[in-house]
Amino acid sequence: MGLHIEWRKQPNTLGDHRMMLFAIPGVGNVGKAALEGLTQVNECTELVRLHHTALPPLAMLDQDGLLTPPHLSLCAIESVTGVRILTLTGTSQPLEPEHQGSMAQALMSWLAEQGVEEVYVLAGLMDAPTRKECFIVPSSVDHRMDLEAAGVDVRRDEPKSGAIGLTALIASVGPLHGVRSACAIATTVGSSGDVFASQRLLEALDGWFDLGIALPADAQAMLTEKLASLAPKSKEDYVAELTESPDASYM
Repeated sequence: MGLHIEWRKQPNTLGDHRMMLFAIPGVGNVGKAALEGLTQVNECTELVRLHHTALPPLAMLDQDGLLTPPHLSLCAIESVTGVRILTLTGTSQPLEPEHQGSMAQALMSWLAEQGVEEVYVLAGLMDAPTRKECFIVPSSVDHRMDLEAAGVDVRRDEPKSGAIGLTALIASVGPLHGVRSACAIATTVGSSGDVFASQRLLEALDGWFDLGIALPADAQAMLTEKLASLAPKSKEDYVAELTESPDASYM
């Protein structure tokens, strides 16, 4: 198992930043959709591609139409107010628990070497449609105390069943490498693409940390675009059906 670093932007450094946000596809695709929304409405530069041998062997076309091996993409988002945050995301994770563990440790070790001090994993928690909450679960006492003092909604009793996969490990192994890691969670019914939960999570993060970055303002437009990609000939019928439902805020 090994981690290969492919720098995409000179100089080979991550530079100063407020924090890092991490997400891969998961429950409701909440975190992944949130980061995709941020990159669409902010100035975004890809800095690094992180290739790990534990990732599933699926090569994909990138934005330049080039076949690229499986990887995580690390980008920098620059806000108009001068705030800079890093995002780390990909389309998949290792399939075996052992490989997930080795990749999480390798990633966090490298991030610590690069000066990353704070990582927030964005994720969804499956719950009833009527529950629409966002909160953070940190992985160290001092981090939790600082978050609570700053007015962040910190939970000590959720998620009750714990968390699994690469996201859970990234959110929890930070203290082993001197990094403050935590999971930022939005409740969701857990369907394939809950863009409304993604929007709520971004708004909560912006409120807690005053990120000053542009947020995807129209979740309905994001929903329409998603439906158009799935069924372009019947887009309007899908949208009408969903928006008339009492649980239309969940997709």
